[in-house]
Amino acid sequence: MSMNPDEMIAKINRLRRPTGKIDVVMDTDTYNEADDQFALSYLLLSGDRLNTISILAAPFLNDKSVSPADGMEKSYLEIYKLLGLLHREEMGKVTYRGSDRFLPDEKTPVLSEAAERLIEISKAYSSENPLYIAATGAITNIASALLLDPTLSERICIVWLGGHSLDVGHTKEFNMMQDVAAARVVFRSGAPIVLMPAQGIVSHMITTKYELEHFLKGKSPLCDYLLKNTIDYSEARTDQLAWSKVIWDIAAIGYLLDEDCCSDRIQPAPIPEYDDRFGQSNEHFPIRYVYAINRDRIYSDLFRKLGSFR
Repeated sequence: MSMNPDEMIAKINRLRRPTGKIDVVMDTDTYNEADDQFALSYLLLSGDRLNTISILAAPFLNDKSVSPADGMEKSYLEIYKLLGLLHREEMGKVTYRGSDRFLPDEKTPVLSEAAERLIEISKAYSSENPLYIAATGAITNIASALLLDPTLSERICIVWLGGHSLDVGHTKEFNMMQDVAAARVVFRSGAPIVLMPAQGIVSHMITTKYELEHFLKGKSPLCDYLLKNTIDYSEARTDQLAWSKVIWDIAAIGYLLDEDCCSDRIQPAPIPEYDDRFGQSNEHFPIRYVYAINRDRIYSDLFRKLGSFR
């Protein structure tokens, strides 16, 4: 991956922060827990800055699915439920099923409508005018698209919530663990990547039942759904009287909306290894690494938009 100085400067220039109105594709494991629903709502309620081009359903496997394919299908259906609550049913025409399994290795893509459509959509973009991808699940769909068409890396910029802070010392985070091969494909592709680590960074995006009730309860069917879904999810997983919940995935949307919501730096990509560690080298492609996040700015904007929606 060795680059000459001109190549390095070109790569760094492609990591510039977005300005003005931008086009966005969201890649989401929407049914996985309770945070993607907020992120998708936040995206679609931010149409003055973010023009949603397409929504891709990502696979997942946990106690809410019996297989990656089942997780993807449940996410696909959850997207449609949210589109109804958001009165954005027309977005169903550009919502696509994603991978039905994780990558078998780093050379074999998983064919899906999502991967194929992402490639086609991207052809209207360039390195100077990229298509932004807000990725909030296993990154299988994007990796598959890059394997199918490596030139895709020249037309996109990926904002991914994955892995943990480099200070944590391991990469055992849900989105990354699901498909390490896919993460390696993406990080080695040369595509511009904004990495938003979970533990230690995005884990600051915490809220409570009482804050959610204050800002959401009774405001709209969408708000009531988000509120109930979060409370049900959280209380099924804790016996604590005072519990809190991280709404992780809104951070990716916040990054695209507000240059003051995050602090970041340019650094060589930390490549995820199969031993749950990051491999680091100055020879790796540069990425933008988020190392701090302003929780209050993002939540204030989110609650204003949700609260005014009817």
